[in-house]
Amino acid sequence: MEKSSNSTTLGRTKSDQLLETLAAVFKSPTSQSDLAPGTSDSGGTLSRKSSRRLVVGASPARSSGGGSRNAHIRKARSAQMKLDLEELSSGAALSRASSASLGFSFSFTGFTVPPDEIAGSKLFSDDDIPEDIEAGICRPKFQAEPTLPIYLKFREVSYKVVIKGMTSSEERDILNGISGDVSPGEVVALMGPSGSGKTTLLNILGGRLTHSAVAGSVTYNDQPYSKFLKSRIGFVTQDDVLFPHLTVKETLTYAALLRLPLTLTKQQKEKRALDVIYELGLDRCQDTMIGGSFVRGVSGGERKRVCIGNEIIINPSLLFLDEPTSGLDSTTALRTVQTLQDIAEAGKTVLTTIHQPSSRLFHKFDKLIVLGKGNLLYFGKASEATDYFSSIGCSPLIAMNPAEFLLDLANGNLNDISVPPELEDRVQMENYETETRNGKPPPQVVHEYLVEAYELRFSENENKLMDPLHLDEEPKLKVLSSKRQWGASWWQQYCILFIRGIKERRHDYFSWLRITQVLSTAIILGLLWWQSDSKTSRGRQDQAGLLFFIAVFWGFFPVFTAIFTFPQERAMLSKERAADMYRLSAYFLARTTSDLPLDLILPVLFILVVYFMAGLRLSAGPFFLRMLTVFLCIVAAQGLGLAIGATLMDLKRATTLASVTVMTFMLAGGFFVERVPVFISWIRYLSFNYHTYKLLLKVQYQDMVPPLKGIQTDNGSREVGALVAMIFGYRLLAYLSLRRMKLHS
Repeated sequence: MEKSSNSTTLGRTKSDQLLETLAAVFKSPTSQSDLAPGTSDSGGTLSRKSSRRLVVGASPARSSGGGSRNAHIRKARSAQMKLDLEELSSGAALSRASSASLGFSFSFTGFTVPPDEIAGSKLFSDDDIPEDIEAGICRPKFQAEPTLPIYLKFREVSYKVVIKGMTSSEERDILNGISGDVSPGEVVALMGPSGSGKTTLLNILGGRLTHSAVAGSVTYNDQPYSKFLKSRIGFVTQDDVLFPHLTVKETLTYAALLRLPLTLTKQQKEKRALDVIYELGLDRCQDTMIGGSFVRGVSGGERKRVCIGNEIIINPSLLFLDEPTSGLDSTTALRTVQTLQDIAEAGKTVLTTIHQPSSRLFHKFDKLIVLGKGNLLYFGKASEATDYFSSIGCSPLIAMNPAEFLLDLANGNLNDISVPPELEDRVQMENYETETRNGKPPPQVVHEYLVEAYELRFSENENKLMDPLHLDEEPKLKVLSSKRQWGASWWQQYCILFIRGIKERRHDYFSWLRITQVLSTAIILGLLWWQSDSKTSRGRQDQAGLLFFIAVFWGFFPVFTAIFTFPQERAMLSKERAADMYRLSAYFLARTTSDLPLDLILPVLFILVVYFMAGLRLSAGPFFLRMLTVFLCIVAAQGLGLAIGATLMDLKRATTLASVTVMTFMLAGGFFVERVPVFISWIRYLSFNYHTYKLLLKVQYQDMVPPLKGIQTDNGSREVGALVAMIFGYRLLAYLSLRRMKLHS
């Protein structure tokens, strides 16, 4: 009995010691010097600006597994420990000591957890992404890899646009003298109301806008923008520009293969894509299609994380994001910004525009830039923004979100905000008639006051901002390099884009709607020309009508399919070309050739149905020659559609021009009018319908005497040569049109 009593007392004493240790940990989570005696300080570092909670979720047997100790930890769940005390109590049942303090419940059997186990437990903040923990695998964070530090500095940046009217043109200021700097390791938020110039400033700083109308200086490590920076800058656009039919894993894998340096192998690049997937918590949806307007796919938050993953996969030195939290709920937005913090902590420079952030989100930014109507209203530490505006007389009269307070000021709205005495005196002296009913000054006057107040503050701190950076020569020389760094050779780029193109467009080409359209047309033609007779003159005339319809159908169909190619992919092409993912020639050739295998499958089914139902020449030679003729017609017509779409880059105008062109080619095709006037007869030689129709007649009536419609029964080399010339000529025109386009290059 005495031994049992001593064991029980020992168990309770050790339990009380453990609870006291935990209480000491929670009492001062930000200071390791306040931990209970005996605890180790090696349990992990604390994240900046975030409190951590201790969660114990593994038994000693599991903890011996090293990295898998925290494999089944779940945030915001109570942790339970059941430990055996056979060596201490010789099988005696001990009472349980439980405690509900701090929202935790512990169950003890008399054995206490060693203090170093407590200190070694992983700490979490409210901002951690659960998917990273639930993966159950400790993966090294590639974001912590070293990269070239880049100090971004911009001085007196201005931008103007010319708005052309019916009778005159007007010059409008978008940005007016914006200055600031961003250092590695900082997350800088760019705030302001709609139309204040946030996206324009972001494009200028990211090198996406190098127009002659841009004034001022933007330097990277005290050097101007160069092509080398394209491989060092990640830019996440406001719109999620992704291929809807590719999965998350395919999207990031293709980005890794195209953007990562040549020194890495294919396996290493694919592994980097998987690391990004797990680090962003996308492992559960990695085999799900991205989706779009008409395709169901991943959620908005996951789509935004895929866009971020596309950029951070190259380990950039500079990361620009245009409203990455728009359309997301507060929790997802918080996780997104937490990811940006993790990226910045690795020595990278992060600059993002933000729209109406929550209060928790606002306090996670290091620096803040507030714009209003293209003017700079504040630049400095985010934590000092409200103090600055209070110093000039603008203080919130009620408790409100700091972001809402700043946006109200940027809009000139002083509701629930104190009016500075200087502003009241100005309104009374100038006797504004536009004063609002509640006694507040008009927004324009408030805006002018804020601009003048910051200009006065800036003039006082101008010397500090203009101090040159004391950098080594090596970072400056690296940034100054004008040599582009391609992630893959030309042939590799072509192969990757070819495979990506087939995977993306196979869903459209083999949709039930398109298959039904082609097969139903073939069946109707077969029924109308059922077992047509080629022995009589009337039967041959009927067959000539069928052959002409085949030439028109497979000339019309590919044109209006190819027209949408480049206008629909313009945003994707601009985004990827701005990042130097591939050469334009590799993209163009891969884009045009990847359509060929898909474009030539449905015509085979069409010819098989029509050929035998209509009773055309039943021999192998004419069958394959007719198939080859249709293929040449399709490729030539597709080239015309590509040329029209690339030249105009507008679907409405391109569709109108294509309709007129195809109708003209059809009328000049030689079926409706045999004797075309001389002054317009040249059009037929540009018509692929005309050459296709002549080839089909020669194949069908090769040995017929006299020839039908005066067609000479030669080998058709002139018609084949004309179609081949159209195939290459139209595509060359399309490529030159794309090269002429002002893409972000």
